[in-house]
Order: sequence, then structure tokens, then C-alpha cells
Amino acid sequence: MKTPQRFKLGLIQMSTTPDTEENLKRAIIRVEEAASSGAKLVCLPELFRSQYFCQCEDTAFFDLAETIPGQTTNALGRVAQRKKIVIIAPIFERRTLGIYHNSAVVIDTNGEIAGLYRKMHIPDDPAFYEKFYFTPGDLGFQAFDTSLGRIGTLICWDQWYPEAARLVSLKGAVVLLYPTAIGWHPHEKEALGKAQLDAWLTVQRGHAIANGVYVAAVNRVGYEASPNGGSGIEFWGSSFLCDPQGVMIEKASVDREEILISEVDPGRIEDVRCNWPFLRDRRVDAYAGIDRRFLDKESWNKKR
Repeated sequence: MKTPQRFKLGLIQMSTTPDTEENLKRAIIRVEEAASSGAKLVCLPELFRSQYFCQCEDTAFFDLAETIPGQTTNALGRVAQRKKIVIIAPIFERRTLGIYHNSAVVIDTNGEIAGLYRKMHIPDDPAFYEKFYFTPGDLGFQAFDTSLGRIGTLICWDQWYPEAARLVSLKGAVVLLYPTAIGWHPHEKEALGKAQLDAWLTVQRGHAIANGVYVAAVNRVGYEASPNGGSGIEFWGSSFLCDPQGVMIEKASVDREEILISEVDPGRIEDVRCNWPFLRDRRVDAYAGIDRRFLDKESWNKKR
């Protein structure tokens, strides 16, 4: 089997404004800057077209959604074609009347859509009321073929689930990309902030190690006030790329806009997997029950 080529990955850690048009313009400038620095795959943060509206429940915010294809994919498709790059474009997708998704579009170097992922795990926590807005994804966990090779994209809350990372890795992705919008509640930061950020980094590094793949997370940065007068969220940045052994290759700050440019070497995956053969040694015959919510005595007996 031919090993896919090496390529540079660009991660756009950015803040957002209340102006969706301005956010798109700023994103395009940063994508073009990443391409000028050699990036062949560029990923933007989750829901980058707007500030994080899920801090409250308000039907007016459904007006922010757009179709696929639509304005964002068309604009970024032109950039992808002109710069000959692959772009991961997170979008608030208006699928049809009353059905909306938190999605990520893979745009290939020809400007065409190579894949669509709809966020599967939808949180419902204080100031992260995503279940009000987003229908859970129905396309499953996928890896998409691009001119750079096979890549996988998941979204934010998916970061915490090893099953999602495993399934995308088993489908041949060389890198898992997580467009993200995560941060601190200001009143919790002093007591819990360090542990929260460390857990977020640790679980994703674990996905890289367990699956022998590159993992990248792309977060927004800056404080965003709550639309309904709540305490707001301080997004913690910290976008990063780690290698198949979980080694941190590049990591951004917690408080500044940055563009990270780092290399992904698919040959490194083969080397790591030959020495740490976790996929080889999986007991696929013994995992009955992994598809259950919880294995209490009754449900376990049904599986036997």
C-alpha cells in the first residue's frame, strides 16, 4: 500500500464578532495566510460564522443557519480552488424547515464538497444549550477521501468519546480534526479551570495514542458575553496538533488569535502502529455490550 504524502496542516484559532459577514471575511484572510505559509489542509473553529449563540435558547438564532451548499461553502470553495488546499468549514446547517445541524464540510482542492459530517454528540449544559438548536447527526462517523489522503472530522463534544475517534480511525483517517468552541464559565475558572483544560487535552491525546493517528483541535478564543445577560464564556484557545504517540507538536495560547502550521506525516502512523500494535491486538470478538447505554444485570443477560 502506498503511504499518503506528507502535508502541512493549518489550524485557525480566531475570535468572532457579532457580524457574520465580517467573520467570514476574517476567516478567509486567515485561511489564505495559512495557505501562503504552506498549509495544504486548513481547519476553522466550530460555528466560526457567529458568536456562540448556544449560551441561551432563542428561536431568533435559527436565522443564522444556512444551506449546504451555500454562502460559506461557495466562498471557501473558491479559496480552496484558487489556493489548491483542502478546507474544513464548520457550518450551522439549515437542512430543511425545522431541522438544523452543527456540521463540518470538507472542501477539496477543486473547490468541490468532498464530505459532510453532522455532529453526533449534542451537549446540553449551562451556557452550552445545543440540544435546543441541533438535530443529532445521522450520517455516522466517517473518513473522507481528499487529494491529501483520507481525513476525519468530528466536532467539539465528540472529543470526549473514544468510540467516535475509534470508528473514524478504523475507516482509515490519518488525522482527526475537531473544530471546537469550548471555554470556561468565568465563575468556575479559578477553582476548576486548570483541571477542565487538562482533561480536554488529555482525552484527545489519548485518542491519538489509542488509534495511532494525528489529532488536531481548533478552538475559538476570547470572551463572549451571553445574549441573555448570563456570565458569558471565556473560550480557552489552546488549539493543538499531536502525533500518533500523543506528543504535542504545536499548541496555541489560551488568549490570542493564532495560526498554527505543522506537518502531518502519514509514514509516522505506520511506524507507531508497528511498535504499538493496539489495533492488531483488539479483541473484536469480546466487545459485546459496547453498543449498550449501560450494562446493568438485565441488559447484560440479554446480550449473553
